[in-house]
Amino acid sequence: MDIALLVLGFLLTLVGILGSFLPVIPGPPLSWVGLLLLYLTKAVPEDWTVLGISLGVAVLVLVMDYVIPALGTKKFGGTRAGMAGSVVGLIVAITFPVLGIFGIVVWPFFGALVGELLNNGDRKTAFRAAFGSLMGFLTGTLMKFTVTVAFFGLYVIKVWEYKEALLPFLFES
Repeated sequence: MDIALLVLGFLLTLVGILGSFLPVIPGPPLSWVGLLLLYLTKAVPEDWTVLGISLGVAVLVLVMDYVIPALGTKKFGGTRAGMAGSVVGLIVAITFPVLGIFGIVVWPFFGALVGELLNNGDRKTAFRAAFGSLMGFLTGTLMKFTVTVAFFGLYVIKVWEYKEALLPFLFES
């Protein structure tokens, strides 16, 4: 059973890293579940403090991933209409992943642009706000990638620390 948990946990941490770039895969939560599975093995002692803190980080990053593009829109001069357009574009990208990874970039940008154009019609302001949405998306992606790689690193460190208990068949004489 421990081997199954170990392999599944490893795969989830890797899929979590991919999920930091792919819109339909929630990267940080999946990576966290991979960590949880590792801690559920008999070989690795339970550490609810590490799991609790890492869960808090995963949830915070998940929430911030939706908030940051809207904040980027506002920071670059966008109005509520641009922020709302950015959020609508993000929802469209997640709901209809037709364009794949590019859709998660294009739709919030397009949503912020349309929201600003409908609000005041000034192209320069609209493009600045849409650029802010793009910068927010890139910031969120970098944040998710950093967290998922850190979770993967923690996973590898724990496996290395308890390797003889987790993988006894590799260390038999």
